[in-house]
Amino acid sequence: MRPAADRLAELLGHLLPGPLPVRVRAWDGSRAGPADAPLVMLRSPDALRRLLWQPGELGLAEAYVTGDLDIDGDLADALSHAGRAIRDRPWVRPRPAALAAAAALAVRLGAAGPPPRRPDGRARLTGTLHSASRDRAAISHHYDLSNDFYALLLDESMAYSCAYWTRPDDPAYTLADAQRDKLELICRKLGLRAGDRLLDVGCGWGSLTVHAAREHKVRVTAVTLSRAQRDFVAERAVREGVDDLVDVRLRHWRHIDGGGYDAAAAVEMGEHVG
Repeated sequence: MRPAADRLAELLGHLLPGPLPVRVRAWDGSRAGPADAPLVMLRSPDALRRLLWQPGELGLAEAYVTGDLDIDGDLADALSHAGRAIRDRPWVRPRPAALAAAAALAVRLGAAGPPPRRPDGRARLTGTLHSASRDRAAISHHYDLSNDFYALLLDESMAYSCAYWTRPDDPAYTLADAQRDKLELICRKLGLRAGDRLLDVGCGWGSLTVHAAREHKVRVTAVTLSRAQRDFVAERAVREGVDDLVDVRLRHWRHIDGGGYDAAAAVEMGEHVG
């Protein structure tokens, strides 16, 4: 019988152009792929089954969370390497014959069958995709987990988005500094002036809301679907002395009433909008 890694390489060859972007070790111990590439370990056919049922990031993440798939070495380096390798190749839609051959290989590898059991803790969402009720349930499941939990992961600004590194070679320059520089860059791009009205959609834990109110003296309407975030921002505004400038609302962005805003921001919430 052919080693599982060889058949995996053949299967992926029907779907991705060029050689394997990573080295693969299958559940039978066999290996395939470039010797100098990051090693991806598939511990059971369920890893492949998850990817077949949920192609893309979600299937990959669930295979990793359940332990069906693992990385030997630095996870971020492996993902970056694989991403670059795939991104640099021209994508060609697989032909029906290639898809049929890939399906036959999946059956022989034992990856065909019903969807694997979902990991514990995954949201069970119902309703129309990106409807207000479904969005509210998704946001609550994610962000109402615990403010204390997110405080363990984030810097003191509680900014939950990419930072803007203006002095990366300065050893004294921290993530908190880069987040402040990001918030100030946004305010400059918006051209905020004292007395302006800013709408902060998907305000998170209020990093932009509080920064704009404190540093630029603007009146901010902050909107979130997370009760934990809403309460945190309201308390933070009081603590930082800008509660007279901040109005935080528990509301879907589609249901924002009023108008007359001078500027609006939605920092890295595109994945929630759809």
